[in-house]
Amino acid sequence: MNILKTSFAGLELENPIIIASSSRTNSAENNLAFQMDGAGAIVLKSLFEENITLQESSLSDSSDQFGEGYDYMRNYIRSHNVEDYINLIKKSKELCKIPIIASINCYSYGEWIDFAKTIEEAGADALELNIMGIRSSLQYKYGEFEQEHVRIVSEVRKNIKIPIIVKLGANLTNPAALTDALYGAGANGVVMFNRMYQNDIDVNKMEYTTGHVLSTESDLATPLRWVGIASALNKKIDIALSGGVAKGDDVIKAILAGASAVEVCSAIYKNGNAWIASAINRLYEWEENNNYESISEFKGKLNADSTEGFERLMRIQFLKYFENKK
Repeated sequence: MNILKTSFAGLELENPIIIASSSRTNSAENNLAFQMDGAGAIVLKSLFEENITLQESSLSDSSDQFGEGYDYMRNYIRSHNVEDYINLIKKSKELCKIPIIASINCYSYGEWIDFAKTIEEAGADALELNIMGIRSSLQYKYGEFEQEHVRIVSEVRKNIKIPIIVKLGANLTNPAALTDALYGAGANGVVMFNRMYQNDIDVNKMEYTTGHVLSTESDLATPLRWVGIASALNKKIDIALSGGVAKGDDVIKAILAGASAVEVCSAIYKNGNAWIASAINRLYEWEENNNYESISEFKGKLNADSTEGFERLMRIQFLKYFENKK
């Protein structure tokens, strides 16, 4: 249906629903099923340098840590993980006609470039960079984390030609300004926002536990705000919304705020692949009811360019609702 087509980061999508990186996208057969069930694009499960390093560290108990055997095993672990990822890209591309977006998460500077080159050569349609982290040092200089994003994108862009997408964490002072800087460094799109690991505390055992793994509808508010602001300030770069997309109406909200697409994960885990068709049907129904013939006609209609959008998106307190409450 032409009415649902959209463009994100230079990729042409049949509809704005992108299956986000997760264990579900770590199989070419699963990815084919996502395509058959209506997905517009797929982000493969991330290649995490941290996981590779953890596997390498498991060799530390070896009595021959500095021998040739140790070096061989380290190199084998790294090359085996990368080879598996290359095969995932190639097989997914063989089976699927929709865009296949690879994803990497590194902390060593050189690995961003090496992995990116390998992924492009394997045939991925685009590359998503997950540059998440927490900066807690007392010696931290304001803006260092944001500049690290720009530096990584700039160097990766020098080495690959496929579209670069940056999936941002929400722990940023000004995502709109960073989005503009990333565009200048060569990024084609950004995703707002990556979901950070959730902690909780068991007060009876007095120990940390894992909090809510899956997002909820309440998580939609933060990305909706920043998509609305950033899409108004920088119209040259495409933005996708991620986090809290629980139903078809949330896809519509994201586009009204200025998103070109949405990345969905938790809704698929909770409802299965059938969720995709239900969201697409709702989007199509809404467009027809409101006499829109394409997504471009209403994308950003409520972002910060509009009077109502600016007033709502820049509001930080509930004074209107609580000022008369005793």
